[in-house]
Amino acid sequence: MSFITTLDLIAQIGIALFGVTALVLVARKNKWGFVLGLISQPFFFITVIINKQWGIFTLAFIYTFTWAYGIYEWFYKDAKK
Repeated sequence: MSFITTLDLIAQIGIALFGVTALVLVARKNKWGFVLGLISQPFFFITVIINKQWGIFTLAFIYTFTWAYGIYEWFYKDAKK
């Protein structure tokens, strides 16, 4: 198994593990889901680069900002008041 294939496999596992867990936590209104969602994003970008899926790059970029916005809303916004 080549390095690229191994890296892609790790990225796919990271997406499944962190991405699905993030969605479940957010659905349960647990703020840590946004953190796990943001942690999943590098795995998406690795997959995009390896597989040259440039349309997914745009989507991953938007998801990154969305997860970061969720972190701001749940962790920092109320602290400013």
